[in-house]
Amino acid sequence: MTQELRDRGTQEFATMLEAFEKKEAPGEPKKPAVGDRLSARIVGFGEESAFVDLGRKAEGIVALAELTDDEGKRTVAVGDTIEGVVASVADDVVTLKVRAGRGGGQAAPEELRQAHAHGLPVEGVVQAVVKGGVEVTVSGVRAFCPVSQIDLRYVEDPAQFLGLRLTFRITRFEEGRGGRPNLVLSRRVLLEEEAAAKAAEARVRIEVGKVVRGRVSSLATYGAFIDLGGIEGLLHVSELGHGRVADVKDVLQIGDEVEVQVKSIAPPDAKGREKISLSRRALTKDPWNDEAAKLAAGTRRTGKVARLETFGAFVELAPGVDGLLHVSELAELGKREIRHPRDVLKVGQPIEVTILSIAPETRRIALALARTGEGDAAELAASAGARGAGASGTFGAMGDFLSRPKGAKPTKG
Repeated sequence: MTQELRDRGTQEFATMLEAFEKKEAPGEPKKPAVGDRLSARIVGFGEESAFVDLGRKAEGIVALAELTDDEGKRTVAVGDTIEGVVASVADDVVTLKVRAGRGGGQAAPEELRQAHAHGLPVEGVVQAVVKGGVEVTVSGVRAFCPVSQIDLRYVEDPAQFLGLRLTFRITRFEEGRGGRPNLVLSRRVLLEEEAAAKAAEARVRIEVGKVVRGRVSSLATYGAFIDLGGIEGLLHVSELGHGRVADVKDVLQIGDEVEVQVKSIAPPDAKGREKISLSRRALTKDPWNDEAAKLAAGTRRTGKVARLETFGAFVELAPGVDGLLHVSELAELGKREIRHPRDVLKVGQPIEVTILSIAPETRRIALALARTGEGDAAELAASAGARGAGASGTFGAMGDFLSRPKGAKPTKG
């Protein structure tokens, strides 16, 4: 009797243990169910289907029609990972739906309903421009995509999309007359998701001081926005190079590829957007060190008017090296009082000047108009140097030079 009870107890314990292990076994994958969103790796191709590994002791298939382009070429290869939604499960074989919208016929409405329910992308062809957006045909069903949802940026002319086969997400599904649903589409949400994924990857490789490559995405008066692969940075006009740039379009065009250095990354704002400052100037050699060494006070130089300000004209003496010609020096050009340098000069105009002084520590060069007559250049430079010897906090020797009365001749000694 005692042995019988002991055997019965052993059997009951074994049964309980087996039930517990089945219920609590760690890592035991649950079977895929219809509607589950899964990732799968392609392991092979058949005549009509692709075979995928679901990583959970289950086999899966995907219709080849969902993995080919308009020309019938495969868009994926063995080893690629795809995402889809479980459409059916039969005999432990899972059928995945990757996208919808290539078929048609009576099954189309149900297919589109499932695509809407599970957020699957659908393909459609833009047929016409209508009020507020475009008309798109998806699986033989007419759909509407608002103009604000056709791209990431504002689209001024939706006609540019006519005839194109694009990928959308169904954002609104309503039953219509004759069994045909009313669909509202968005391409923008898919583009935003793609951009967010790329931005996450870009953030990993972007850090201050690092040199990266990007593409010019848009231009503004103050600089260029550079697409770094899902995330944008600003290349300010002052960081385009060592020389002054009057118009960004003179240097860059949309679509240009550029190499830049990450200058700074500001914390995300309220909308979660980072402010990334870029520089191309940091990657180029500073011309001041070489070009300024070739200049000397008292010498003449032919330069080009780079820009005009109320107080004078900046003259480019060499690429990246400018000097200031004060407005008081320009009266001789107009034979009258000059209120603004533009009265007598134009940007880009060549002009001959005399170098009065060079201040390497502040990178400032004071200029005067080149005058005829021997010794004038040397006298001007010597006079400016003598006056500037005791000055401090001025524009090199220019501050003292400008303090002399209008029309006064420089004195010796």
